[in-house]
Amino acid sequence: MRSARVLMHGVPAGCLTEGEGGYTLTYEPGYEGPPVSLTLSVRPEPYRFDRFPPFFDGLLPEGWQLEALLRQAKLDRSDLFGQLLAVGEDPVGAVSVFPDVAEASPGASP
Repeated sequence: MRSARVLMHGVPAGCLTEGEGGYTLTYEPGYEGPPVSLTLSVRPEPYRFDRFPPFFDGLLPEGWQLEALLRQAKLDRSDLFGQLLAVGEDPVGAVSVFPDVAEASPGASP
């Protein structure tokens, strides 16, 4: 399982998680900022997706930029979550995505 911190205008907004059953977006408790997308309003219940969430798919590069990313980061074309983590710090718009610190740290406790 992989997870990423989702920030909105630099403020922690939620967590995107990839698991065996799909993907989950959960807003931070007490988050009162704007939603990460107009289609993903702020709510306490997590959003669940069978496939990679369309909003985050829209943040991914295409064409020659995608090809360069796949080569540089040594990612598989089907690894959309990995692609998001690779470009998530500097996407177009107000949302940024960073690897979850606990997931990225070797020997970190769950």
